[in-house]
Amino acid sequence: MDTNVIIAIVAVAVIAAILVIGGWWLGKTRKNAVAKSTEDTKAKADARLAAEAESAAFDSSMVKPSTGSDAETAAKTTAETQQKSPTQASIPEPATSGVAKPEPSHETPEAAGTRMQRLKARLSKSGNPFGKALFNILAKDQLSEADWEDVEDTLLLADVGAEASEQLVEELRNDARIAGQSDPAEVRAALKDKLLKLVGTDVDRRLNADKEGANKPSVIIMVGVNGTGKTTTAGKLSRLLVSEGKQVMLGAADTFRAAAADQLETWGAKVGVPVVRSDKDGADPASVAFEASAKAKEENADVLIIDTAGRLQNKSNLMDELGKIRRVTEKNLPVDEVLLVLDATTGQNGMTQAKVFAEAIGITGVVLSKLDGSAKGGIVISVQKELGVPVKLVGLGEGPDDLAPFDPEGFVDGILA
Repeated sequence: MDTNVIIAIVAVAVIAAILVIGGWWLGKTRKNAVAKSTEDTKAKADARLAAEAESAAFDSSMVKPSTGSDAETAAKTTAETQQKSPTQASIPEPATSGVAKPEPSHETPEAAGTRMQRLKARLSKSGNPFGKALFNILAKDQLSEADWEDVEDTLLLADVGAEASEQLVEELRNDARIAGQSDPAEVRAALKDKLLKLVGTDVDRRLNADKEGANKPSVIIMVGVNGTGKTTTAGKLSRLLVSEGKQVMLGAADTFRAAAADQLETWGAKVGVPVVRSDKDGADPASVAFEASAKAKEENADVLIIDTAGRLQNKSNLMDELGKIRRVTEKNLPVDEVLLVLDATTGQNGMTQAKVFAEAIGITGVVLSKLDGSAKGGIVISVQKELGVPVKLVGLGEGPDDLAPFDPEGFVDGILA
């Protein structure tokens, strides 16, 4: 065999042996590396688990006393709860046994005597009561026809009414204290006399509940259109009566206005006056009035005030509802008073409302709200002349005690001050 061939075969064999040995060595090295990596990873994991176990054991040893304390607290709380079970809740504990609960405090309403004084003061500070305007005209010397026309216009603008205005102007023309060279003091006296005559000083303006031999309970029904302050007036009236030492109850028969009963309860709560109301809005007003009258009779209250929904005067079915309220109430108690609440600022528009209410339910008196400072104060004269019933109460403002018995002299003095 050729030498070159033999050399080539040997070289190939050596190379093959080298490749086999190299591959074996590389594989063994890689296997060893993987095994070592696995062992290192396992060792690290074992070390971490051991550390976590040691930490958990340490935390457990630290928490154990606290856990025991909490268990004792929980056991104590459970024992206390069991001691105060519902079946034993009504039994008073020795520490509080025999101790009476404090009575809720109530406001003390202002006495009626000082209320009209405040009205007089407010009227005197007002910028435009019609009495001042009249005095300024009449205090002139030698009044002309134009001056007398101004007098009549002033009266009409103040809602005195056409007939009453004409009567007053005629009487003033014939008064010697105003003719010729006028003395301001005499003019004021003459004007006061004439206004007092028109307002009326010989009228009994007391509420029927305040009169001798009044029924007990005495029932007052409040009527009027929306926006006149009827519910507010009912609340203020309850305060006025409480200030006179009367036991008062309120009936919330305005079931068509969602907040009316709540509003009435707010007024009553302040002075300790209970309110009879329906559990749901839109209930039959007559049923509330019936329940309230029965309750007032049962508890022997002095006065029951029934608030009704504000009625539009052109809704005959709603006006009929007022008549129903009165009839149902009278099954338990006679109705002594029906008070019409009018907004003094509405003037002659209020007169139209007043006439319809008078026909629908029959009114015994008028409450004029928002009278203080109004240039429409002549409504006092016209409403009495048209309806034949007196103004009994007047609203002085927004305060809770800004409702007072109407005093003709205080009113006239206020608008002339």
